[in-house]
Amino acid sequence: MRSLLAFIPALLFSGLALAEPLHGISMHGHPALPADFKNFPYVKPDVKKGGRVSYGVVGTFDSLNPFVLKGMRTTARGVWDPEFGNLLYEPLMQRSNDEPFSLYGLLAESAEWDDERSYIQFNMNPKAKWQDGKPVTPDDVIFTFNLLKEKGRPPFNSRLSGVEKMEKVGEHGVRFTFNENANRETPLILASSTPILPQHAIDPATFEQAGLSPVVGSGPYRIKTLRPGERVVWERDPNYWGKDVPAKVGFDNYDEISIIYFLQVTTMFEAFKKGDIDIYPEGDAINGTSDTSHWGQAYNFPAVHRGEIARDVFESRLPSGMFGLVFNTRRAIFADQKVREGLSFALDFEWMNRNILGGAFKRTQSYWQNSTLGAFGNAAGGRELALLGDTAKKLPPALLAGTYALPVTDGSGADRKVLKLAVDRLKEAGYTIKNGRMSDANGRALSFEIMTQNPAQERIALAYQRSLKLIGVDMAIRSVDDGQYQARSNSFDYDMIIRSLPSSLSPGAEQLNRWGSASRDANGSFNYAGVADPEVDRMLEALLQARSTEDFQAAVRAYDRLLTAGHYIIPLYYIGAQWVARWKYIERPEATPLLGNQKTSWWDARVQ
Repeated sequence: MRSLLAFIPALLFSGLALAEPLHGISMHGHPALPADFKNFPYVKPDVKKGGRVSYGVVGTFDSLNPFVLKGMRTTARGVWDPEFGNLLYEPLMQRSNDEPFSLYGLLAESAEWDDERSYIQFNMNPKAKWQDGKPVTPDDVIFTFNLLKEKGRPPFNSRLSGVEKMEKVGEHGVRFTFNENANRETPLILASSTPILPQHAIDPATFEQAGLSPVVGSGPYRIKTLRPGERVVWERDPNYWGKDVPAKVGFDNYDEISIIYFLQVTTMFEAFKKGDIDIYPEGDAINGTSDTSHWGQAYNFPAVHRGEIARDVFESRLPSGMFGLVFNTRRAIFADQKVREGLSFALDFEWMNRNILGGAFKRTQSYWQNSTLGAFGNAAGGRELALLGDTAKKLPPALLAGTYALPVTDGSGADRKVLKLAVDRLKEAGYTIKNGRMSDANGRALSFEIMTQNPAQERIALAYQRSLKLIGVDMAIRSVDDGQYQARSNSFDYDMIIRSLPSSLSPGAEQLNRWGSASRDANGSFNYAGVADPEVDRMLEALLQARSTEDFQAAVRAYDRLLTAGHYIIPLYYIGAQWVARWKYIERPEATPLLGNQKTSWWDARVQ
């Protein structure tokens, strides 16, 4: 007894100090759900499972490995894919879509950390199994992070950059001790944004070779059949270990999930009309296919008249994000901020909105618009000004006041007043119109190419091309297939592209991969604009290290102002609602969570 009593104080003051296991963790504050919660509030926990669903996507695939660059073209949907529920691989903890950033137990049934977040320990669920029946262990976790560090694509290859030590603790624990490169979000990223891979089923020597060989996961589904580039059919694993885990109750409701690939959105919609796919999401800003006229006019086919189609509008409570035309500032032609600003002014959004988009959209003015985190509509307060320091003096007064907005045209497609603003800004950058062409002092014409991947993006590009011609700027349009688009995006081989960068109420480490200097030249990163700005880096660090809600809000607003002032993207529009059409035999819960509709909680009502 004496030796045991002597041991306890030593343990308390050691690096493995006792901590209370937590059922959930949160970026700020505490998780909303108690330790004895039974399910997330936005699911139907007693749903009758079975039946099937067919989804449609635009594109193709030739790989089951989304974690590497080498040899990768496009990965089959569902492998590691929150939209479809991470069918094959799973993270350590599951995110609740009804909270800004809270995680609950999954492969790890609990976690332990200190107030400083100097470490996190994940306690693995002893019930967790791979689909071949072998247990998921701390060794699998350590194997995964080491493998992705060596051979993974961004951001998976940088997960350990903030980790000083990774070690197994006891039979079921794995602890990450952090170094000076970590921030307060690092433990949550480890918990939620990295798939855990099976050590016994992966050969590190061949991991980078993209292919379609059979794979083993811990998730609720496994591949039944696949036709490369055309279709993947997933079947529910009847022995799925996690079906009773509270964070998974009410999900994974189909016996079979088919994901069908189409070359065009129009073909996919025709398949929906025939019943070949069961759910059709309208307003896809990521692919540039948002069209209110389609939502209002295209649903006049027989199944609609028979009352077999439901059309749901979900009000998301998320910030706007940024959907627009991205300048690749790695190109010398776009290195000058005044050039980017002038070209931004030239886009006639009002004409585009009326003639192409059905006239129902409002223009995006900042990256976190429509939220308390955004710069637009919110003046910079004392905390924010202190963060910005001398940089605030370089920003337009209207931007600091929260009133900055892009010029509004008369919608004619040739508003001389706004076009003059564009020409004047380009003149400040050394360009003038000579013989009908916008040229620099050496007579070199201002010309560039925009890369598009579908007809909807082409329509946007054509409208912009029309405006640019009026001021002597030559913009070519290159349409490429999905595989080429992905490959060229990964290597930043473009002048301009059309992309969507969603925003959340808890921006964090993912922003490093979009706007941080370290990601500028990392192939496969999401830093499409090629930004490397020490002031942006400084605001990123501020939002990552913020402890209070007030400091976090100030940091995100300051960050938003810097990105807006940089004119890295020509903003288009955002969709405040989510529009989804479905055949009525696919039913859904009544509750809509903070992040909007969650198709992973829907079910087949034909099951008796």
